[in-house]
Amino acid sequence: MGAPEPNEHAHALNGELLYWVTFDTPHHDSGGDGPYRKAQIWGRYLRADPEPEA
Repeated sequence: MGAPEPNEHAHALNGELLYWVTFDTPHHDSGGDGPYRKAQIWGRYLRADPEPEA
């Protein structure tokens, strides 16, 4: 959804980026708000999907 953005939050790691992600299905947050279709996520919380086995 666009280029990553610098994370300027006081608790961000040096050089950490923010990424916009779109969910396959809408999700609620930990406080019960939502459902959300997209969110801005700190880079440290993203994990790449493993490559499928051939």
